[in-house]
Parts: sequence; C-alpha cells; structure tokens
Amino acid sequence: MNDSKIINDPIFGFIKIPHGLLLNIVEHPLMQRLTRIKQLGLTSMVYPSAQHTRFQHSIGAFHLMSEAITSLTQKGIFIFDSEAEAVEAAILMHDIGHGPFSHVLEHTLINGISHEEISMLMMEQINREMKGELNLALKIFRNDYPKKFLHQLISSQLDMDRLDYLRRDSFFTGVTEGNIGSARIIKMLDVADDKLVVNSKGLYSIENYLMSRRLMYWQVYLHKTTVSSEKVLVNALLRAKQLAHEGKEIFATPCLRYFLYNDIDAEKFKDDDEARHNYSLLDDNDIWSAVKVWIGDDDKVLSLLSTDLLNRNLFKVEISNTPIDEEKVDNLRTKLSAKFGISKEDTHYLVNVDTIQKDMYDVNDDHITILFKDNTLKDISEASEVMNIALLSKKIRKYYLCYQRF
Repeated sequence: MNDSKIINDPIFGFIKIPHGLLLNIVEHPLMQRLTRIKQLGLTSMVYPSAQHTRFQHSIGAFHLMSEAITSLTQKGIFIFDSEAEAVEAAILMHDIGHGPFSHVLEHTLINGISHEEISMLMMEQINREMKGELNLALKIFRNDYPKKFLHQLISSQLDMDRLDYLRRDSFFTGVTEGNIGSARIIKMLDVADDKLVVNSKGLYSIENYLMSRRLMYWQVYLHKTTVSSEKVLVNALLRAKQLAHEGKEIFATPCLRYFLYNDIDAEKFKDDDEARHNYSLLDDNDIWSAVKVWIGDDDKVLSLLSTDLLNRNLFKVEISNTPIDEEKVDNLRTKLSAKFGISKEDTHYLVNVDTIQKDMYDVNDDHITILFKDNTLKDISEASEVMNIALLSKKIRKYYLCYQRF
C-alpha cells in the first residue's frame, strides 16, 4: 500500500498527503466541495486568471504547515507526531465552512453565523464520522491545547493560512508585489515562552510580508471592481430572497432554493440538520446556474442585476476619503428609477454606500514578535527600522459609492 498521495501544485511542487487520517480528510465530501468554490470569488472579473479554488489553498496551507513543523522540530522544539498530524489536519480543514463566493453569503443567505463557526460545526461532524480521530485537531483549532504556539500556526499574524493565500493569490492574479518569501519566513520561525516568534535574521522578510499584505489588500482583495461585482451579486441574491418571501416562484437549485425560501440564522443553522445538509451541497455552480436563468425573469431588478453579472456590466464605483453625500445618493436613485422604470424604493438594490477599513498591522490585536541573539523579544513595530509604528498601525478608511451604470 502506498504511504502517501502526491498532489502537483504550481506554487510548491509535489505535495505529499500521507495515507490515513490526513488523506481521509482530503477525500471527504465536505473537503471535495471546496474544489467547486473559487478562492477569490469574483476577483476574476479584474484578474481573469484568478480561478484557483479553496481546495488548492487548503492543500497549500497544509504543505506549509508540514514545512513549519519540520523546521521547528529541527530547532529542538518538541512536537509529538500526534500533535504534528493534528495541527496539519486542523489547517487542512480551516476553510471547510466557506460558502460560495467567499464572504458574500454570510450576510445574505444566512445571518448571524460566520464561516469560521460553520467550519467548526463541519469539523465536529467529520470528527463524529471518524469516531473522535480529530479530537486533538479540534482542541488545537479552538486554542484549548496547552501548546499555544500550535494554534498560532493556524491562526495568527503569521499563520500558514496567510502565508499560502498571499503567495497563491499573488501567483494567480499576476500581482507580483504580493509574492512573499514564505520559505524563508518558515525557516526563521521559532518558539519562545510558548509563543511563535521570528528570528531577527528574518526581520526583512517580515517587513516585506507586511508590505506585500497591504498591497494585496488594496490591489486585489479590496480592488474597486471586485467590491463592485460583489455588490451586484449580493443585491441579486437579496432581491431573489425578497421575491421568494413575497411568494414568487424563483428558479434555484434545491440547496439554493432552501436558503432563498427560508430564513436561516445561527440557531437554526446549528439545530437543523436540513440547513447544514443544504449548505454542504452549496457551491459556486448553484449561484451561476440561478443567475443565468434569472436574466429572463420578469422582475426588472433581478433580471438587470443578473445580466450585469453575466456580461460584466458592473456597478460604477466612486471612492472618497470623506462620507458620501446623502443628497447625491438620493438624486442617483431618482435618476435610476426613471431610467429603468422601477419604483424609487427598489432602487436601493442598484445603489450601495459602504465604508471599507483595513489596518496594515494592529499592535493591540496580535503581535509579530522578533527574537534577538541575546534572547530579548521585541514587537515588529519596535524592532523594525523601516516601518515606524504610526505607519504600521495607520487605519486606512475609504468610502465607496457603487451604483448601476445608466
């Protein structure tokens, strides 16, 4: 019997998945669902090559985790084989609860429950099916395990999740500024006082990583065209849900229909097997199938938004450093009402005002700690010569006005 399965990855080359628990996770239907969900949602509207999936990202994060375990072990940090396997299992499943199009569905088709909470529920389900084999992985994932640095490898400023998605998203979008030195960062990781730290020799790599992350946020994740295309999709789904509430027959695949015709909040999601079952079947294909049919719907708003999405006629975006003037928004809605022959009330599906804020590094939230030769520890904000604390923790806030072109 083979001792591992090999996946060829364009970023890291051949990645080995050992037989047993880890391969069983990779082959689980909930994990395979991620092959049908794109990592970057609608970002391909801006960067056409950004077609990679959540599954590819999860495999990449798993690979980086095994590299990190090897590197730390070589430095004399004691990690049991069972702990190594558990932390690898946890990172494999960290995104398992993601819905189609990334965060789009979290406030449209379901309310009050985040993809992180859904991931936890799905991991618990797999653990039940595997008769408790994931107990340790879940403990580490929840940060309930004594070795806190293991949890930091899954979730922190320098977790394997971020190290993979920055490299991967940079590669597939072609935005080379995001290409971080993940191998060097992993080699520079160490543990002090049960916390993940970075050797001072890795300081420049960390500075580059923080700058790359900032560039990727504004150039890719919060790119105005990505923001605008997500608004079109969210509004189409909200409109479909509104029409379903009014009793109108709306085309949808069975699992999408369930979320259009039922109000699902956190409590219902946790208690209802049917809600979780339908969610586990939902992927990007359900949304696209519906949108293609909605183009012909007799509801003008739903038809318009669906046509916008399929033909890439996205909302116009205006970005400002000051709040959007309400009078301007009201005038826009009056014009849109006249142009498309819809009530002014319904024009709220065609206009969106939003505030987007991103911190480059929040000193209060989470630390990147640098370990010096004399064993002193300093936060990156103190250790770095090129990045002063004011610049590092500066909150950037932008006001977006998105509206239907006319």
